[in-house]
Amino acid sequence: MTVMNFQTKQPNNPNKTGLTMNEHTLTQLRSLRLDGMVRALEEQASSTAASALGFDERFSLVVQRQVSWRDERRVARLLQAAKLKVSSACVQDIDWRASRSLDHSLVAALAGGDWLRHAQNLLITGATGCGKTWLACALAHQAARCEFSVLYTRAGRLFDELQVAHGDGSFARRMTQLAKLDLLVIDDFAISPMGALQRNDLLELLDDRVGTRSTLITSQLPVNAWHTYLDDPTLADAILDRVVHSSHRIALKGGTLRDDKPIKPLPMGDSDPVGVTA
Repeated sequence: MTVMNFQTKQPNNPNKTGLTMNEHTLTQLRSLRLDGMVRALEEQASSTAASALGFDERFSLVVQRQVSWRDERRVARLLQAAKLKVSSACVQDIDWRASRSLDHSLVAALAGGDWLRHAQNLLITGATGCGKTWLACALAHQAARCEFSVLYTRAGRLFDELQVAHGDGSFARRMTQLAKLDLLVIDDFAISPMGALQRNDLLELLDDRVGTRSTLITSQLPVNAWHTYLDDPTLADAILDRVVHSSHRIALKGGTLRDDKPIKPLPMGDSDPVGVTA
């Protein structure tokens, strides 16, 4: 049996560490898109602490760095594809003032992602400017960081897009793409009247996702008024059956936050829940 002996070449410069890098090897690693390994090897080459480690320990650190680099790149791609309206929104910066009636335990549970794993929905309602879109983006941002695929869209824009898709023959393909998303965020639902085509498209969209994927909907209109808004009893029953059941609800209170000064966020779980709206 041949025993491989990994030896570290001694550098000509005594001030450098005992680690050397073969540029050809680094180039090969880059061609294999193992940039995390490249960065780890470059760091080890300039680290005096790394020279004291054995081969197994150094190699383990290199592999761990590659895994971390790959995960970070995946999250970055997911966040870019999500097209969040407020890309900076995150659950750590949620405004917990009591007047908003946000339940800490519910939001903490949503941030954990189990609702996405169980293909549950989330409905966020409240007056204009109370922070519905921001909260939806914060939870969607958290979902992407948990490596769920996400897409944000406004309801009006979504229906316009689907109408165009009907005309150019791409409707079936687009619906298939939307059905595969782990989380679809539909913002500003029920702002303008819906026609028969939009109602049918919404039903088909939700039917593709029910029980398999999660949908987050924000609206100024309370959920109990959606049936009347849809203006078609049969389709309304079918649509609400697919979106309202097995859903979490957050009814935000208070006025607009757009002109308010930022409130220092409280740590998750460190204060009293102020009301359950699920």
